[in-house]
This record gives sequence, C-alpha cells and structure tokens, in this order.
Amino acid sequence: MSIGEALRLAQDSELDLVEVAPMAKPPVAKLMDYGKFKYESAQKAREARRNQALTVIKEMRLRLKIDPHDYETKKGHVERFLKGGDKVKITVMFRGREQSRPEMGYRLLQRLAADVQELGVVESNPKQDGRNMVMVIAPHRNQAASDAARRTAKAEKQSSSEEQAPTA
Repeated sequence: MSIGEALRLAQDSELDLVEVAPMAKPPVAKLMDYGKFKYESAQKAREARRNQALTVIKEMRLRLKIDPHDYETKKGHVERFLKGGDKVKITVMFRGREQSRPEMGYRLLQRLAADVQELGVVESNPKQDGRNMVMVIAPHRNQAASDAARRTAKAEKQSSSEEQAPTA
C-alpha cells in the first residue's frame, strides 16, 4: 500500500507507522504503539540483564612451604567459594631458590585439585607465569546453575524487602 494510505490508516487507529525492514524490497512497515513497544523492549532487556549469570573469580594465594594447618584453612576457603558458585584462581608464589622447583608447586596444586574435586573441576591446568604458578578451578555446571538461581532469588528477596520497608 502507499505511504500516504498507511499514514492515514495509522492516524485513524491512533497508532504509529514504524518501518520494520527498510532494506527489504518493498520496505516493510508496521502499525504499532511505538511508546509501548519501546517500554516492553526495555523491560525485556532489563530482565535479560537480571537473569545473566555473573561470573566471579575469587583468588587464593599459597606459598610453596605452606604449613599443613594453613593449607587446610586455604582449602576450606576454596571449598566455600566453589559452594558459592564462584570460580577460584589459585596462585602458588615462588621466592628465591623455590623458583628452581616448579614441580613442587605443580604437586601442591594437583593435591588441592584432588581435595576439592567433588565440588569443582580444573578449568585451566597449572601454568608457570614468572614467579607464580596459576590454576583455575570452576564449580560443577549443575551446581553452578543452582547456585546462580539461589543467588538471584536472594537478590530479588532483598530488593522486595527494601521496597516494602516503611520510610521514616
């Protein structure tokens, strides 16, 4: 139909004439309430951002000559991070002559990975990076999804309680 006829039809129905596909032959236009369309698309975008999984990387630093009790404490922190659905970057720092023994750092990281294997999986194997050796452990996929859902529910609960709080 002609442009004039489409504009008249849009004015009669109190809607807007919006060009949907300008490059098509012939160009495609649609009758719609443009303000309502913009509002709904903004709502969809906001909902998509809210449902987006936030990947958080926590870091745990170890030394090569770590005491057994300190190791257990650090391992507990790593377990807590993995249960929370976060990735963990574990760094072993070498100082002085320790740099000549990277295999000891590798063994330490492998031991930690074996200790937390029921909670997470090694995402990147140990790599020497100058004076440090780095490894990344990620939570298991199904656990990460449930933790993300739990975190979203908690955030929604907090936002609803803030909205309901009386103002003084």
